[in-house]
Amino acid sequence: MAAGTLYTYPENWRAFKAQIAAQYSGARLKVASTPPAFTFGQTNRSPAFLSNFPLGKVPAFQGDDGLCLFESNAIAHYLSNEALRGTSPQASAQILQWVNFADSEIIPPASAWVFPTLGIMQFNKQATEQAKEEVKRVLSVLNQHLNTRTFLVGERVSLADITVACSLLWLYKQVLEPSFRQPYPNVNRWFVTCVNQPQFKAVLGEVKLCEKMAQFDAKKFAEMQPKKETPSKKEKGGKDAGKQQQQQEKKEKKKEEKKAAPAVEEMDECEAALASEPKTKDPFAHLPKSTFVLDEFKRKYSNEDTLTVALPHFWEHFDREGYSIWYGEYRFPQELSQTFMSCNLITGMFQRLDKLRKNAFASVILFGTNNDSSISGIWVFRGQDLAFTLSEDWQIDYESYEWRKLDVDSEECKTMVKEYFAWEGEFKHVGKPFNQGKVFK
Repeated sequence: MAAGTLYTYPENWRAFKAQIAAQYSGARLKVASTPPAFTFGQTNRSPAFLSNFPLGKVPAFQGDDGLCLFESNAIAHYLSNEALRGTSPQASAQILQWVNFADSEIIPPASAWVFPTLGIMQFNKQATEQAKEEVKRVLSVLNQHLNTRTFLVGERVSLADITVACSLLWLYKQVLEPSFRQPYPNVNRWFVTCVNQPQFKAVLGEVKLCEKMAQFDAKKFAEMQPKKETPSKKEKGGKDAGKQQQQQEKKEKKKEEKKAAPAVEEMDECEAALASEPKTKDPFAHLPKSTFVLDEFKRKYSNEDTLTVALPHFWEHFDREGYSIWYGEYRFPQELSQTFMSCNLITGMFQRLDKLRKNAFASVILFGTNNDSSISGIWVFRGQDLAFTLSEDWQIDYESYEWRKLDVDSEECKTMVKEYFAWEGEFKHVGKPFNQGKVFK
C-alpha cells in the first residue's frame, strides 16, 4: 500500500485529486500544507526540495520508500487502487480519456472564467464570454454521457470521476448559478453525488453550490497587484541625488525582475492567488505537537467499521493532554420545526467552521421528529479549551449551544463517544429517537 507525504498549499484543487484517491484506496497519506512542514514560496524553492522536484511546483509527493512524483494526475494515479484505475484495459483507457478531457477541455475555460472573479486575472469580456460558451459545450458533452450512467466509467467512482469533479469544483462553487446549470441535470446529479461521497467529503467538506454568479471585482484585483513605492520629494535630496537614486532604483528593479522571473514560471494563477492571500495566524500555533494524528482517525472512521476499528483506534491513540472532548446541546429546541430545516442548521454551522476541520472532529445528531426535536453532539478539539473562542470566524453559531467539557476517563464520556460516533445506542440523556446525524471532519 502506498504511503508518503503530499506537499501543497491549502485548498489546492489539484492536490484534492490525490487526497480523495487516498481516501478510497486507504493509502497512508500525510499532507504538508502549512508551516512548519511546508511554506509555499519558501519550502518549494529550497535546494533540498528542488533536488527531488526540479520544477518547484506543488502538489508534489514523496513516498516513504523514496519515490518522488510531481504532476497531480500521476500522484493521484499512484495513490489509487485497481478499482479507481480501472479493472480492465478498456476501463483504464476510458478513465485516462476523462482525466485528459479534464485537463484539456475543462481547466482552460474554467480558469479564464473563474480567475477574474477571484481577483487573480484582469477581466476580459471577450475571453470570458468565449469561456462561458466552452463551459456550456463541456457540460453538454458530460450531460449526454451521464444520461444513462451514474458515474463516468463503470458502476462506481473511479479516478475519472475524482479528476473531472475536482476540475469542475471552482465552477460549481463560484459561477454556475442555478439558471446556468439548469440545462445540465445529469451533470448536476452526478457532481452532487460525487461530492457527497464520504471519501470526497473527508477532503472537500460540505460543497456549497453557487447561488449567484460571481463577477469581476476590480477593487480586489487592484489590491492583489504588487504595490510600487515612490520616494517623497524630501527623500530625493535635490536634482543630482534624485538622478542617482533613480539610477540605483533601475539597477535594483532589474535585479528584482531577474530574481522574480522564476516565480512566474513556478506558479500557476491559482498558486499565485493563494500565495498572495494575507497569512492569518494559526490559532493552535501555541500548542505543543500531539501524538494523536487526527487525520488518521478520520480515515479509519470514514473507511472502516466504527465499532470494531475506528473507536478502538481512537481510544488507543487519543492524547489526553493534547486534545479534549466536549458535549454540545442546542439551547433552543422549542424553535426547531421541520427536521430538514434542523439538518440545514447543523450543515450551515459546519460550513462556517470549515477552517477548523484540521483540528477538530464532531458527530452531531438530530433527535425526534417534526416540531419535537433536539440537536446535540460530541466534539473533539485540539487543546483543552473550547476551540470556537480562538477565532472570531468560528463564533457565529457556538453561543446557540450549551457546552460541557467531558472527563475523558469517565464512563459517561466513553458511552457518549461510542453512541454519537456510531449513531446507535440508548441515548438515555436525550429522551427522543435518533433521526439522522452529521459528521464534521
